[in-house]
Amino acid sequence: MDWKIELIFVPVTDVDRAKEFYVDKLGFNADHDQRVNESLRFVQLTPPGSACSIAIGEGLGSEVQPGSLDVIQVVVADADAALAELRARGVEADGVDDQAWGRFVTLKDPDGNRWTLQELPDYSQQA
Repeated sequence: MDWKIELIFVPVTDVDRAKEFYVDKLGFNADHDQRVNESLRFVQLTPPGSACSIAIGEGLGSEVQPGSLDVIQVVVADADAALAELRARGVEADGVDDQAWGRFVTLKDPDGNRWTLQELPDYSQQA
């Protein structure tokens, strides 16, 4: 049986500000934005090339506080290119951190939720 992660909730304080950041600054696709009722709004955004989306909104039932999420890791082909693109889009991001298990770039959304972009090592070059 296959298990595929479909959606990860990202807690935010201002849905419109967060949506603008993820779409305009990070280039996510705005898949869905629905106000179901006065207390429920569901917004689904997908990173380019990803099979997994994120959800932001109001009344989604999460107890995770905005700005406390620091565990999302995304694989990119080239950490240097990702950093350059982020900075060109006006996103504050930490420089590339080289480790034996990959090269990493970190950034935060407007609420302080931390994302890590990882360029995987070239395992074909290892003995």
